[in-house]
Amino acid sequence: MTVMKYAALLLIVSTAFAQAPAATLAVTGDVPMPLTLTLANLAAMPRQTVHIPNPDGSMAAYEGVSLYDVLKKAGVPFGGELRGKALASYVLAKATDGYQVAFTPGEIDPTFGNTSILIADHRDGAPLSGNQGSLRLVVPNDKEGARSVRMLETLEFVRLRK
Repeated sequence: MTVMKYAALLLIVSTAFAQAPAATLAVTGDVPMPLTLTLANLAAMPRQTVHIPNPDGSMAAYEGVSLYDVLKKAGVPFGGELRGKALASYVLAKATDGYQVAFTPGEIDPTFGNTSILIADHRDGAPLSGNQGSLRLVVPNDKEGARSVRMLETLEFVRLRK
């Protein structure tokens, strides 16, 4: 009887994992081309690596795609279009646990804010998992990690002035 219970439990667990949805990143809001990107879509885009200090002084290497590249693909105004009314907007990064952080387009555009924000899917050569989720925003120039959103699932572009 114990073997039967174990087999039933194993079947339930394996079915649950088999039906788990694939990780995706949605780009929504006031964008010309809303996107839903899978890990495979992100893996096919140009990749970057950033190094962030760990609390023990060692360095962690995060790999992924530039937030700028993903938002540009959705049609968010950058470069010469990042003037006037376009500056009265923000990107709300949302996590599966409800955590949210806002960024301005000026912070995201590397020619404007001179920084790089990464949508990471790997740390030290291994895919992100566990409490990190499959995707995490990494903001290398921040002094604290509060805007490095883990379990990232949505980027919403909001225009305050139209």
